[in-house]
Amino acid sequence: MPVAFPSISPSSRSYSPGNFPQTEFRAQNGALTVVRFGSRRVDSELDLEFQNITDADAALILANYEAVNRTWDSVTFSTASGTSGISGSLAGYISEAGGSGLRWRYAEPPSVTSVLPGRSTVRCRFIGIMDGA
Repeated sequence: MPVAFPSISPSSRSYSPGNFPQTEFRAQNGALTVVRFGSRRVDSELDLEFQNITDADAALILANYEAVNRTWDSVTFSTASGTSGISGSLAGYISEAGGSGLRWRYAEPPSVTSVLPGRSTVRCRFIGIMDGA
């Protein structure tokens, strides 16, 4: 069961929709052959940064990371978290809710930087995977 990301709005985000799994073969004469291994995107990327949030909110993000990775699960985003401030069909792409089959997993542990007493900046990197489970 996917784990909901905490209701914390990111200060900034970067998204890449990934690409289609394929291999290209180029012959010596320049002819190109492409072997496609599927009709769905893979390896989408989402970077979220939360600037100057409370340490309590930073702890919620770390707890989410632990909950997701404890049982090999995925993360879901809502309009109160990862897709906050985005409207329309773009929010569907970023949440990967539009039938892409991708699920968000942490690409690496969140990075926490203390900026002031009681305030932190947290950066999270996610990768969209197709889990065979």
